[in-house]
Amino acid sequence: MNSQTSIVTLTPENYTEYGCRCFLNPKHEGHLKKLEWLKERFSEGLTIKHLFIEGEKKPIGFIEYVPGEYAWRAVNANGYMFIHCIWINPNKYKEKGNGSLLVKECINDARKEGSYGVAVVTSPGPHMAGKELFLKNSFEIVETADRFELLVYKLKKEPLPKFTDWEQQLNNYQGLNIIYSNQCPWVARSIKELEEIAKKNSLKLKITELKTAKQAQNAPSIYSVFNLVYDGKLLTDHYVSNTRFLNILKKELKLIG
Repeated sequence: MNSQTSIVTLTPENYTEYGCRCFLNPKHEGHLKKLEWLKERFSEGLTIKHLFIEGEKKPIGFIEYVPGEYAWRAVNANGYMFIHCIWINPNKYKEKGNGSLLVKECINDARKEGSYGVAVVTSPGPHMAGKELFLKNSFEIVETADRFELLVYKLKKEPLPKFTDWEQQLNNYQGLNIIYSNQCPWVARSIKELEEIAKKNSLKLKITELKTAKQAQNAPSIYSVFNLVYDGKLLTDHYVSNTRFLNILKKELKLIG
């Protein structure tokens, strides 16, 4: 590890102090819900590590991972360590090896735990890491679907992880639905606002929170964190602004005038 950097692992004793670095307002409801979510996940082996660098008061990045049995994505990654999120900010600290430093922390923990390897879902789309960081750290793409890639760093010759059949789940959601989890604090912050928009326009919006990893693994999208579904069709798989939500209701679904 570079002498200018240090890593702090969140624990049940310090997680409220360090919080979630990707969410900039620690007093916002979304951040508080993430902390509640974290409290329940430590017993499942979830790990969050914050990366600090000399001269900065706040962490410049973090990585979140969990044993694959408890992955909050539409994957079957039993036996693997699974990365939910990795984040580096400000931009001046990107392309400096800091992301690789965090990925190697996960690989080392996976090796200590006797895992088959490390798995991660990437995407060129919003709110997810791209595949490039993992490819240069010896991960391999083992499956692609829609805009997503499933990558693996192999430690043992065992069955590879795979996506679950998320498309089959779509028919379970008729009418207008939001299916989400508090794994991402940016999602939690928008739920109430979108619900209010639906009410103002006299629309019946069913909101379903995914409360367990098993439910998230059977979500109607690979990302799992946020799903806007209408009559079995996935409209978006990442959280949307109020304006974008209104545009979908008006222009794409023609549910409002």
